[in-house]
Parts: sequence; structure tokens; C-alpha cells
Amino acid sequence: MPPERRNRMKSNRSTRGKPHQKTPMMPKQRLGARPAGPAPKGAPSSQRKPPARPGAATATIAVAIEEERRLRLQNRLALEEDKPDVERCLEELVFGDAEDDGDALLRRLRGPRIQVHEESDDSELENEAKDNFPPQKRPVWVDEEDEIEEMVDMMNNRFRKDMMKNASESKLSKDKLQKRLKEEFQHAMGGVPAWAETHRRKKSSDDESEEDEDDLLQRTGNFISTSTSLPKGILKMKNCQNANAERPTSARISSVQFHPGAQVVMVAGLDNAVSLFQVDGKTNPKIQSIYLEKFPVFKACFSANGEEVLATSTHSKVLYVYDMLAGKLIPVHQVRGLKEKIVRSFEVSPDGSFLLINGVAGYFHLLSMKTKELIGSMKINGRVAASTFSSDSKKIYASSGDGEVYVWDVNSRKCLNRFADEGSLYGLSIATSRNGQYVACGSNCGVVNIYNQDSCLQEPNPKPIKAIMNLVTGVTSLTFNPTTEILAIASDKMKQAVRLVHLPSCTVFSNFPVVRRKTISCVQTMDFSPRSGYFALGNEKGSALMYRLHHYSDF
Repeated sequence: MPPERRNRMKSNRSTRGKPHQKTPMMPKQRLGARPAGPAPKGAPSSQRKPPARPGAATATIAVAIEEERRLRLQNRLALEEDKPDVERCLEELVFGDAEDDGDALLRRLRGPRIQVHEESDDSELENEAKDNFPPQKRPVWVDEEDEIEEMVDMMNNRFRKDMMKNASESKLSKDKLQKRLKEEFQHAMGGVPAWAETHRRKKSSDDESEEDEDDLLQRTGNFISTSTSLPKGILKMKNCQNANAERPTSARISSVQFHPGAQVVMVAGLDNAVSLFQVDGKTNPKIQSIYLEKFPVFKACFSANGEEVLATSTHSKVLYVYDMLAGKLIPVHQVRGLKEKIVRSFEVSPDGSFLLINGVAGYFHLLSMKTKELIGSMKINGRVAASTFSSDSKKIYASSGDGEVYVWDVNSRKCLNRFADEGSLYGLSIATSRNGQYVACGSNCGVVNIYNQDSCLQEPNPKPIKAIMNLVTGVTSLTFNPTTEILAIASDKMKQAVRLVHLPSCTVFSNFPVVRRKTISCVQTMDFSPRSGYFALGNEKGSALMYRLHHYSDF
């Protein structure tokens, strides 16, 4: 290889291995500014210049930015001189003073914002300008009453009193009470239920059906409309404490009736006592007991307004009236014009105007409820087995011992209709519904015929809607519930001889009386409460059994 080419290759190799050996340029030379003194001489290539310090480069950049800002402000002031005063004042109100820099205007327009950590290639000065946000403003005015915690009284509320842990917690703040309620709920539920955990969210947010289910479980309300009528088949009910649990007796219970306007039940029997109990389904505390000397009660009944209690005996013609408001016991020894030796069975009209007494030899007598005076008497063929008023108190239905039913007008005391109870040889009981739709007749063979009241008034031989044949002994008790959805039938000749009939399907509820494990003794009397859904039975063993039905709207 020639010597010239060999030297040229050596020089190229030396320059290729040592890049960036140019003479560094001063900052002022790059910006075009020349120094005042003479130009420095070029240093020989063998000497290396040290690199420029970072602080000097940053200061140079700051000087350039400040110069550019000064020129921009000078141009803006020159333009402002030609604008009118009104326009200049408006711009100052909207955009700020003209002397403010552009970064300050941008900060006011953007407002406070959340810092997002991102990788950025901005310079250190720009990052410092972005971080200089205005501080959080403090409230101008604070209400002192808002800072005071409202205290809740725990002693005078029976529900909150149970949540107190000690006597010092007679008053708690709302926050502490809320925490205490949460603790009580979690203790009762065994922890926080899944539907109450609001922080849990479904993984698949696209599934709208699952989100709808979550919203449904976190809200309360009647999502399913309730039925307007009671369904047949199985009746939901629960056992309650006996009505006379605080005054037990071994004598036969002859009368059980609920007060027409209060949560009170009356229990009377052959132990010469009439007792009143407060109905709560748990303890049923006793209110009062009235003892009638040598007066075994055959029947006791509330007046229509609930202010009086009427009682008759098994072997006396005296009628006792107990005034509940005055607390007085008034005996009615003799009713003028009434020639009955024994007064036992009687009925009170729904409007509270009349008192009907069943006599002997087919007679029954109508009395004034207010004065206890005789208004008039009526007579049927045979013996009066049972009688009752219609729901409007304008008619009387009487069942005879010959198996016939008589319909009488109260005002004129005339017989409107007379018909034979189908299949009955001997009538024992009769009842009418409160809506004026049904008439039920019970016979000695255990059959209960349900008639339509209109057909009983118009047809000479009405046909029953349904014949209930679930009992095999004489039906001695018939009672409709206040909503005319249930008919209770019972016999005092056999144990467990009690059934509840669904209306209008006229089918028997299959789960009664097997709802109670203990055998129900012979039922003597029955009654439904007007509003609370209780059903009471009085038996020969001295017990007033009580149930609560779940179909009532206020249960």
C-alpha cells in the first residue's frame, strides 16, 4: 500500500474514535451578542475545554425569557393607548391588569386542579409555574350552632332504652346513636349482610341486569302489589299467649269477645267473673275482673259503642249492666212487660239501638238498649234456637228447632219471609256477615248452609251457595270475621271440632286447627277482633286460646 494512503487511513481512524471535539461556543456567541473586548484566540486542539456549568445555562435562558416578556408587555401597552377607557376598564375586569403576565391569566382561568403524575419533557421553570396554584379558600362565615352536636334522649323512649349500655348513656349524639343502631343490626343479622355492603360492585359493569338487581336490593318498598282478597288453601297465622293467661281458671269459658274500638278482650265463664285483658299477643295483661256473686255467666257481650258490658246467667232472669266509664254495676231485675222466668241468650244490634232476648215457647222480645224497656214481642213456630240482626239492624233472622228460618222486620215487627233450611232437621246457630251478603245456618247434623241474603228475602225456597260438611256433630257457634273473608264454625260436642272457611270460595283452610300441637277442647265461643287480626276461642277447660292471622292489612 502506498505511504500516502496509509497515513490518510490512520488519520481517519483517529478522528472516528474521538467525536465531538469541536471548540465549544459561548452562550453570548450563540445568541448573536459580541463581547466588548477583542475576540479570544483559538486554543490548540491538544487542549480540552471543560463543559459549561448547568447553572449558567439556566440563568441565560431566564434572561432570554424575561427579555421576551418585557418586549411583549411593551407592545401591549402601546396598543392599549389607542383603546377607549371603557373598553380598557372592561378588559381589566375580565382579563386582569395589563401588567400581569400571561401565566397568571392562565392560572386564573384554569383554577385549582388535581396534579396528575405524568412523564413530561417540560423544563423546570414550566413545571414550577404549573405547581404554583392558588391556595384553598377558607369559609367567610361559620355558624356556631352547626358545630354543636344535637343530643338524643335515650331514657324516655322504650326502643332506645334497650340499647343503653350503662346509666351514663342517657343522652347520645346522633352520630353515636347511628353507630349503635348499626351495631345492633349487625348483631341481630350475624354480621353485615351482602346487600348492605355498598362498596361491593359487580366486575362486569356491562351487564345491566346485575346492576338493576343491586339497586333493587338496596331499596325498600312494595315492589309486589298485594292481593285485594284473601287467598284460599293455607291461612298464615301464629299462636299467641292465651287471652286469660294472667287469670287462669278451670271453669268453662262461655263468652269471649273483643272490644269494638280498643285492644281489649273480654273473657267470661261459669266462675262468676267477667275479666278484661289488654291484647298484645305476648303477655295480655289483665285490666280488671268483675265478680258476680252466685251468678255463673251464660253470656256476656259489649254494647255497640263499647261503653257497657251486658251479662246473663244460666238460672236467673236478672240482667247485669256494667258501666265501664263510671265503673258501676247496674242490675236489671225486672223488665216491665217481660214475663220470662229465665233470661239467657240475647243479641245486641250493630247500631246499638236494640236488645233482642230469646224466650221460651217460640217468643223473642225486642228491647230498647238505652232504657232497657220492652218494645215488642214476636213469635215463631217451635222453639227459638238462635237469632241475630242483619248488618243494618233493620231485620232479624231467627232459626227454629224445626229447621226453619224466619226473617222479621224490626220497625213493623212483621215476618218478611220463612223458608226451610235445606237438609236441616234441627237448627242450632245462625249468623250474618257484616257486608250484608251472607247468611250462615248451622244444624244438629254438622252441616252449615251458606245463603245469599237477597235470596233469603225474596225466594220462598232459597238454595244455599255452599253446604259445609266438615263437622259431624251439631254446629253450635258461627262467626264471620269483619272483612267477610272467613267464617268460623265450631261444635261443643267434640274436641278439635272447629274449622275456618274461606269466602267466597267456601273452602276450608287445611292448616287449622293442626297449627297447634295441643288438642283443642270443645269450643264454646269464638270471636274475631275488629282490626288487629286476632282470633280467640273459649273452650270447656277454662282456656281462651288466641291466634293472630297474617292476612290483615295492619299486621
